[in-house]
Amino acid sequence: ILNIPLEAGTSASEYLNAYELVLKKLKDFKPEFLLFSAGFDAHTDDPLGDIHLREDDFQWVTELVVSSAKEHCEGKVISTLEGGYNLDALARSVSAHLQALSD
Repeated sequence: ILNIPLEAGTSASEYLNAYELVLKKLKDFKPEFLLFSAGFDAHTDDPLGDIHLREDDFQWVTELVVSSAKEHCEGKVISTLEGGYNLDALARSVSAHLQALSD
């Protein structure tokens, strides 16, 4: 288990730097597949997360995960929707996520 706590108000660049650390750890772990817990409450418009991501950030993260899955586990990715409480931001973010998964 690798936990990277993020404080309220975390910027997109801080979040994405933390995500890079997670992906680097995959080389040691050697997964058979990646389970993507796709929560979108980190969107800047979400009332709960207080993390400042936008839909293009979610797309970028998804692209990183897909690329990493291709490198480490034959592209096997399972994505599950976890949350997001601003419906407009959720719709845009899910759309960006799905686009990155399908590319």
